[in-house]
Amino acid sequence: MKVGLFFGSFNPIHIGHLVIANHMAEHSDLDQVWFVVTPHSPFKKKSTLLDNYQRLEMVYLATQDYDNLNPSDIEFNLPQPNYTVNTLAHLHEKHPNHEFALIMGEDNLKSFHKWKNYDVILENHDIYVYPRISESKIETQFDGHKKIHFIDAPIMELSSTFIRKSIKAGKNVQPMLPQHVWKYLDEMNFYR
Repeated sequence: MKVGLFFGSFNPIHIGHLVIANHMAEHSDLDQVWFVVTPHSPFKKKSTLLDNYQRLEMVYLATQDYDNLNPSDIEFNLPQPNYTVNTLAHLHEKHPNHEFALIMGEDNLKSFHKWKNYDVILENHDIYVYPRISESKIETQFDGHKKIHFIDAPIMELSSTFIRKSIKAGKNVQPMLPQHVWKYLDEMNFYR
């Protein structure tokens, strides 16, 4: 089975995430997409994150109606801060019959050369890239690379940061979130 790993803090998960993940599962050779909820990115301040299990619960709620989209807490028990290369090694040990690929936005590909052991990742894993609107150029070393696949997915310019700020400002963000996630956020009074 070929699994696409969609890493993120999902703080909160929104319809943009679902649209991209579902597009990858339906319009590429990936059999499933796993939403890997990251406990703490080395590039983000931890203070803005909801609890790991609250974010995992939102991903579970968002994906429960999709057979080929699944939540993953694989990084919760790995030493922090964790790096993608370590997660991939851990997943390979745990699921030796699965083939794992990364899903990332074009904006992340532009900084991929700064990732820890990016060359090892690229040697052993495919990368599926979805389009983002941005100015900067992709590193020439990644142009036409046989392991990097550009997928013509819808461009989703929706961010969790925008949603959090809007909730705090008392705006209605219900259309931007899966229904179950909106209900959970509202009941729990998150981001207010």
